[in-house]
Amino acid sequence: MDKAIWVLLLFFCYFLIGNLSAQDIEHSERAERISGSAGDVLEDNPVGRLKVYVYNLPSKYNTKRVKKDPRCLTHMFAAEVFMHRFLLKSPVRTRNPEEADWFFVPVYTTCDLTPNGLPLPFKSPRMMRSAIKLVASKWHYWNRTEGADHFFVTPHDFGACFHYQEEKAIDRGILPLLQRATLVQTFGQRNHVCLKEGSITIPPFAPPQKIWAHIIPPDTPRSIFVYFRGLFYDVGNDPEGGYYARGARASVWENFKDNPLFDISTEHPATYYEDMQRSVFCLCPLGWAPWSPRLVEAVVFGCIPVIIADDIVLPFADAIPWEEIGVFVAEEDVPRLDTILTSIPTEVILRKQRLLANPTMKQAMLFPQPANPGDAFHQILNGLARKLPHDRSVYLKAGQKALNWTAGPVGDLKPW
Repeated sequence: MDKAIWVLLLFFCYFLIGNLSAQDIEHSERAERISGSAGDVLEDNPVGRLKVYVYNLPSKYNTKRVKKDPRCLTHMFAAEVFMHRFLLKSPVRTRNPEEADWFFVPVYTTCDLTPNGLPLPFKSPRMMRSAIKLVASKWHYWNRTEGADHFFVTPHDFGACFHYQEEKAIDRGILPLLQRATLVQTFGQRNHVCLKEGSITIPPFAPPQKIWAHIIPPDTPRSIFVYFRGLFYDVGNDPEGGYYARGARASVWENFKDNPLFDISTEHPATYYEDMQRSVFCLCPLGWAPWSPRLVEAVVFGCIPVIIADDIVLPFADAIPWEEIGVFVAEEDVPRLDTILTSIPTEVILRKQRLLANPTMKQAMLFPQPANPGDAFHQILNGLARKLPHDRSVYLKAGQKALNWTAGPVGDLKPW
């Protein structure tokens, strides 16, 4: 693109950004709702619609792991910890398993971190099998359905496939003993081995206190057109390139590193959260998995998420109007990203910003302490409530078995 065209495009975008900032200020107190659909679903109250029994497992499966490594409370997989804590105090909890609609098995399978804070999934299958064997031997409720009325939080990169590399996750598949259970997981991709039907896709954990500590005045102009901070290449795990993010991030860098409309870098500044609040569009490309915390951060900070991840299943898709608040760009269309974003009409951008300004949108993406109505905890409960009542076919006849307890890789069958 020649220099004259760039100058004209820059002029247009600075005019657009200025216009957005002024109108954004004008409408900041008037958040818009999706009438009659997602806006109402977001505010559903799950209390009274279901009862959950929480198994009291030995601490080696959960709380003892956090005491050993408190970093488990702040990494992006921490939903498994906070969902457990929430349910222990929730009004939907019942101490009488006979009246429970759902049974929760609190296992912290991601709380095994490297010195750099990355979760190691290699022991997770054995740990999960151990917990399920204990539940099945100590309580009879598992055996009635072999887990069909039980749910687990499995927030690994590829959920209950328990691996951070997709090829190996696909080869492993979902742990066989979880085939009938409902999985609450961050991973979501249509037609994928690691997402089974009936799973509830949730946002990754982002520390709410840290986020709210970086809020800037709502009338701050959004002077950055497109913003992204993160890896474009993962040389350590993908030395030849092209496999990481299916080449989408590399394409962003190669095509737009010198584009003045794009503020993109591998550097992660101290003003990262503030910069997102000064941006119109925030790129949310896939990495090794299709999801990342950027999606949460973009929604909370009112930055229109540009979702680059083919076939992604987004968090709480039955409650959050993603098509209305985000922009979806196919991975193969990344080279045209500048044209796609600059061609979006101003009124469309303004409406997306007004919808993002709705507090219920932000609340649904977070796991606050203490919990608040409409937050991610309550969206999970709503998802479970909408699956009730259980079909009578999930209850097994006496002596009937549906799961193969000896299936899976040999290493997974070893004691934990």
